Order: sequence, then structure tokens, then C-alpha cells
Amino acid sequence: MALQTSPDAPAALRTISAAVGDWVSRLGGVWVEAEVTELRRRQGTCFLTLKDRVANVVVPGTCHVAVLDALPAPVGAGSHVVIHAKPTYYVPRGSFSLEIREIRLQGEGILAARLEQLRSALAAEGFFSTERKRPLPFLPHGVGLITAKDSAAERDVLENARRRWPGVRFVVRHTTMQGPDSARDVIHSLGILDADPAVDVIVISRGGGSLEDLLPFSDEGLVRAVFGAQTPIVSAIGHEQDVPLLDLVADLRASTPTDAAKRVVPDVAEEINGLDHARDRMRRVVRGLVDHETHRIDQLRSRPVLASPDTLINAAEQIVAEQRDRARRSLSHRLDRAHDEIGHHLARVRALSPLATLERGYAVAQLADGNVVTRVEQAPPGTSLTLKLTDGAVHVRALEEDA
Repeated sequence: MALQTSPDAPAALRTISAAVGDWVSRLGGVWVEAEVTELRRRQGTCFLTLKDRVANVVVPGTCHVAVLDALPAPVGAGSHVVIHAKPTYYVPRGSFSLEIREIRLQGEGILAARLEQLRSALAAEGFFSTERKRPLPFLPHGVGLITAKDSAAERDVLENARRRWPGVRFVVRHTTMQGPDSARDVIHSLGILDADPAVDVIVISRGGGSLEDLLPFSDEGLVRAVFGAQTPIVSAIGHEQDVPLLDLVADLRASTPTDAAKRVVPDVAEEINGLDHARDRMRRVVRGLVDHETHRIDQLRSRPVLASPDTLINAAEQIVAEQRDRARRSLSHRLDRAHDEIGHHLARVRALSPLATLERGYAVAQLADGNVVTRVEQAPPGTSLTLKLTDGAVHVRALEEDA
């Protein structure tokens, strides 16, 4: 029921705010179509800003994080959604909001959800693994190009690649790059180029477009064909923000067709400049080595041993002479000591020799058999004896025994 108010009996602001809150609470749950312009997460609650898709009407909304996590694709700014919510009115502040209970994606959101499911399934099979991606050849003999005929993407790739490396050779396959037959045509052209031994790398290129326009390049059949190709694949689909599944499975993702041309062939001017710099560096290194070795040779030549090579010989000769003199002196001293020792031994031997005794007037009597006579009874009268003297022997005969 309408409030009864007048200039003389106005209603309090709290009364009006409470009445509005009561009216809003009677609406119950409603389905609302809107566009998400802002999304913030805070602990277990999500705060959304919803905008009407036609009029300039903005309403805040809140929901539990589980509502967003249950969606097959993430929700963000620009998402088209249909929500089931309960309108609420906060009386003290006089603010209107929606308590969101369910969210459903619409339009591109549904496509994005399906693509996310396919992406997750292919990722689980290892289609997007970085370990399997192959490096591009530095300078390919032939570049395969799959694109639409007379398209801007074709011109960008050909012109930029030939500007960088004029001798590059392209094998171009024109196919339908949009529509329901696009994925099938690209797969067919990919098979032909992959079987061509003259093609070292393949570029699949087209310009930007909406999510529906680029949908063929997320086709599962095309993704599997690229995964099984033997030739490295470069994906140059759309613009930087466009990421079809082909970008993930390709060996290299180029942000634009122009970027693809820069990736597949080197820049001849940069390479020539690099060669010039490399030659200059090598010259400097060689000169530095030669200068260093020349300086070392000069240092070696300035040493006394090389300035006067006979210095070492003279020093060694002097050492040898000194050692020789020491050896001679040592040997002479030893010979002198040995001579003295021999003289002493000779004197002792002579002193002990029987000849010394004989020289004092003694003689040695021997029988005919050579035995020495030491007692009288060994030489009875008539016995022939030999007397040994210092200068010879005398033969005698015993006459009689001396009593």
C-alpha cells in the first residue's frame, strides 16, 4: 500500500527506505541478463559489477566463490551472463544489490567453456607439452604457407619474409580460413606440405576475428593433425589476444602474421652486420694474442740467459771445475792417508817377518824334507841340513851332538 504523506505530515527517510526494502524483498528470486564489468574475490565471497547490455544501468552483486568455481569457463570483465539472484535492499545505506545464486554463461561464454573443456582434455594427453615442441630451422630451404588467397595475412607473411631474406622460397596453399569447411581444408593442405621434402617449416596464418571466426583453429581434428606432423608448425592466427588451440599445439606461436615472417627466416641485414662484428671481434682477439705473445717473446729475449746464452754454460763449467778440484783434493787426501797406512802396516809386517830375525844373525835349519829343525834329536850326526840365511841357503852336515 502507498504511504500517506503530505507537506504537513512527511514520512521519515528511514520509513521510506524501509518501505523500499520491504517492496524489494517481495520480488523473490529473479533471472537477470547482464554483462560483467568488474569481478573481485575477497576470501570466500565474490563481488561483481553488473551492467545492462543496452541501458546505462549498473547494479552490484555478490555470490559465494563456489558459484564461480562451478562454471566450466572463467568469468571476467566482458562476460555475457544470465544469473539467478535475489534482489536485496540495504536500508541503512539505501543501496540496491543482487544476491547471486547461480550463473550461466551466454554467447561466447558457452563457446569459451567448450573450448576450455577440449583444451583440458588435450592437455591431459600431452598435446601442449613444451618438451615435444621442435626448434625451427635457422634458414629453411622452403617455407610452407597455409592461408586465404589474396588475404592481408598472406601479403604480410610473404612481403616481410622476403624483405628480411630475399632468397626465401615459399610453397603456398590457399584454403578456406573461415567457416565450417575451414578446419578440413587446413588439415588437407597441412598433409600435402608435411609430405613435401622441400618444406622445412609450415606457417598457418590468418588475420584477427571474433571467437566464432577463429573457432576452426580450435578444432580437435586440426589440433591432432598438427600434433602428428613431422614438420615444425608455426601458428599465426589472429592478434596477440587471440589464443586458439592451434597456438598451444604448434611448435611456435607468432602473435601476428608479420611476427611469423620474422620468426621463420633471419634478417639478412642483421646477419651481415653480425658477421662483420664477428670478424672484427676475431681480428681483435687474434691481434691481442699476437701482441701478447710478442710481448712474452720480448720479455724472454730480455732475460740474461737469452741475452748471453753462454752464461749458463760458464756457470755450469765453473761448478764442474770446482767439483773436479774438490774431487781431486779429496782423492789426494785419501791416497796420502792410504800410503801412510800401508807404510805403517809394512813396518809392522817387517818387524814380524822372519827375515828381520835372520838379519840379526840367526838362521833356520831345515831337513831334506823341508821340516824345520827345532830340537837336537831331529839332527843326529851325519844328518844333511840346509841353513836358510838372509841372502840364501848353506848346506851342512851334523858332526856330533853338543852335550
